Amino acid sequence: MLAVNYSKIRENFKTYCDKANNDFETIVITRKQGGNVVMLSEAEYNNLIENLYVRSNKKTYDRLIKSIEQLKAGNVQARTVIEDE
Repeated sequence: MLAVNYSKIRENFKTYCDKANNDFETIVITRKQGGNVVMLSEAEYNNLIENLYVRSNKKTYDRLIKSIEQLKAGNVQARTVIEDE
């Protein structure tokens, strides 16, 4: 996580956008007044939203945890997916 002041972000906006996207860096834009702002890539944002959604539904989350435990224990079967044309 980087903390950068508002003026520096304005001077190097493209550079910090690239850091957020290419390095998955979270950037806190600090301001003297009005509160700070967080900049992150769209991919990182979507990941956070997806995680919030999965964790908000206990049944779905429990099924996911159970599946992970089965995978770690080696209780898996390989299957071939046939696509319709």
